[in-house]
Amino acid sequence: MKTFLKLIRWPNLIIVALTMILMRYAVIEPVISKISIILNGSTGVAVPMSLKFPWYDFIILVFATLFITAGGYVINDYFDIKTDLINRGEVIVGTRIPRRLAMKWHNILNIAGVAAGFYISWKAGYFLMGILFLIVSGLLYFYSASYKSQFLIGNLIVALLTAMVPMLVVFYEWPALYRFYAVNATAPPQLSVIFYWVGGFALFAFFTTLTREIIKDIEDFEGDNAYGRSTIPVVTGIHTAKIISVILILTTILLLFIVWNYFLHDKITIIYLSVVLVFPLLYVIYQLIMSTGKRELHSVSRLMKIIQIAGVLYSIVVKVILDQNLI
Repeated sequence: MKTFLKLIRWPNLIIVALTMILMRYAVIEPVISKISIILNGSTGVAVPMSLKFPWYDFIILVFATLFITAGGYVINDYFDIKTDLINRGEVIVGTRIPRRLAMKWHNILNIAGVAAGFYISWKAGYFLMGILFLIVSGLLYFYSASYKSQFLIGNLIVALLTAMVPMLVVFYEWPALYRFYAVNATAPPQLSVIFYWVGGFALFAFFTTLTREIIKDIEDFEGDNAYGRSTIPVVTGIHTAKIISVILILTTILLLFIVWNYFLHDKITIIYLSVVLVFPLLYVIYQLIMSTGKRELHSVSRLMKIIQIAGVLYSIVVKVILDQNLI
């Protein structure tokens, strides 16, 4: 069991689940609670909106996402045996878990994820949205089998799929909200605001994931180069790959301040962004420039992951500032 949990990257799965839970209860719920509507047949007193996608259906949505994600990790290790032996010196698939069993687990996890995705899409009233889970499952397979070896394509796929995790919560909550309030309210509510809020988290996830993927490719340069992979560091050189990573980090920092300046303005957010996100990102730049070996690059990659988690945890700050009317 311990080996299997390591294979499916259980800490990463916890982060995925936490991200979705926080998007629903720490972002979407307090945001829509600030929207007042008048229900049909009421006394005319406006009441705050509330979540309408059932919590038990939301749990299925989370598990569908986790199954697909776990299947992606399994197939990634399945195809990365040779390069991982060079880059990390050890592998799980082919040693502690037979290749045939790994492929079986990949199939089971993906079938479960896609089935749950179609079921939850049917419950939400949009059965064909289940195709999204099928597409993601296919993308993760072909990413590991082919796209990962191609210039930039693999990095973009991982970044986009990571950004999709918080957006999935909106995709399934929005139809439930609209259907209920379009019928039961005197006027249809404006729900675009939840896309803006969650979209900010998705954009942060995209840029930080893309940056971290390039840093990981720099770390894995030796194995990727040995087996002819066309990753950014192999094609452009390690120095150029570091410059690209720095540019992405600076872009992320700039976007954080732009969002704060145009939409938020509160002191709590600017303190959180500066201390918890921006200063660590600047330190990543320093460490990346100064890095000379795998150990330093691995530390930089790990710090980027911590920053990503800190970005997700900003949702708790969002709940506080909205509940306390601090914006």
